[in-house]
Amino acid sequence: MSVPQVVIVGRPNVGKSSVFNWLAGKRLSIVDDVAGVTRDRVTYLMQEDDHFFELVDTGGVGINDVDNLTKEIDEQIELALEVADVILFVVDSRAGLMPLDKEVAKRLRYVDKPIICVANKTDDPSHDAQAYEFYKLGRGKLLQVSAKQGRNRDELLDMILDRLPETEHVDPLAKEEPPIKVAIVGRRNVGKSTFVNTLSQAERMIVSEIPGTTRDSVDVRFEMDGKVLIAIDTPGLRRGKSVRTDIEFYSAHRAQRSIRRADVSLMFFDCTERISKVDKQLAKYIADNYKPCVFVVNKWDLMQGKMPTEKWVSYLRDTFRTMWHVPIAFITGETGKNVKALVNHTQMLFKQSRQRVTTGELNRLVRRALEHNPPPLLHHHPAKVYYATQVGTDPPTIVLICNNPAGFSPTYRRYLLGVFRDQLSFGEVPIKLYLHRRRDSDDRNEIRMDDDVSSEVDAG
Repeated sequence: MSVPQVVIVGRPNVGKSSVFNWLAGKRLSIVDDVAGVTRDRVTYLMQEDDHFFELVDTGGVGINDVDNLTKEIDEQIELALEVADVILFVVDSRAGLMPLDKEVAKRLRYVDKPIICVANKTDDPSHDAQAYEFYKLGRGKLLQVSAKQGRNRDELLDMILDRLPETEHVDPLAKEEPPIKVAIVGRRNVGKSTFVNTLSQAERMIVSEIPGTTRDSVDVRFEMDGKVLIAIDTPGLRRGKSVRTDIEFYSAHRAQRSIRRADVSLMFFDCTERISKVDKQLAKYIADNYKPCVFVVNKWDLMQGKMPTEKWVSYLRDTFRTMWHVPIAFITGETGKNVKALVNHTQMLFKQSRQRVTTGELNRLVRRALEHNPPPLLHHHPAKVYYATQVGTDPPTIVLICNNPAGFSPTYRRYLLGVFRDQLSFGEVPIKLYLHRRRDSDDRNEIRMDDDVSSEVDAG
């Protein structure tokens, strides 16, 4: 399963970013008395008692942004709530119950996630009674805390850990697998609906030469070789400044939502058209959401004998340099040529995203990588890795516990990701890599070539 996400929400200026920094133990989010400082989601990987989870800070609900970004901030909050496993609803004990607090509670009313109501700025137990009025909101267990005074941090973390989902271990021998959700995405008129019709062997989609026929995301369930898949046909995307109607606006958002809920995305290109800015934006959205992807070059029958596949492969690789791991398929959706091979590869990516490697195997691999190419010195001090562990799947998420994360440059991190792709069983899917500083209480030794493998500690 993915690394659980603990999302902090609340009205502006209740101390959400202060709570975020306080729990993380470092200053990550900007803290200011002016409401609306936080806009984008800010995330931090937390480790508590061998549990890992991502802490997520969000903007204030109901903020009237001075730069007219209210809609974008609200959208980021919605995205965070959609993937949250636990929600921290932060309120302000000093200010008391405000109308916007009720608006936040109303927004959370139909969110089926564990909620903890965190009454911040309760600096002293004598002020606890001031927070009792928040029970009226009826949104989760109430806990009085003070990020400024450091009050009740351990109690809050215990409540979070109690509400995190239990870790799932995928049985590699299990015969039954859940249906694979496949988002069919791309700009307008690249043949997505025709492809879905070919998959389902029925006219389930309206197929038309008019761009933009599909305005909503539609799920089509089909079976191939005894395995069930769900194809999500999505509206074609267009450049933001070309989105002129509400229908087009919501179509774009539904397409993005389909990417988020899918297991694998198939990004379609028309082989007769050049790659556009919309394609680049869409690829970035898929990458930002860590979704396994296949680049699908459609209508290839039109290029038969005119262009070698290698030319389009080079074109894609040169255009999407950060997605060099993404496999490429050449198909003709209308006739079904190479469609079955594409579906088989899609199933393979789904399995890769759910793979888990043992801590011992991962540590041995990291040890060899460090020996082959040691990280450069930082201020004359060597960067050290004490141990490595995989903490999640969908996407595979790896944590390296080290002496100084800053000692591992972006270039060196890309090197490590390349090693993981080459040597582990999830080489074609996105990988999340975190580097965490070792705690003072953690006495596990640095990974060295002469270490006894049997002494490695399983941190998972």
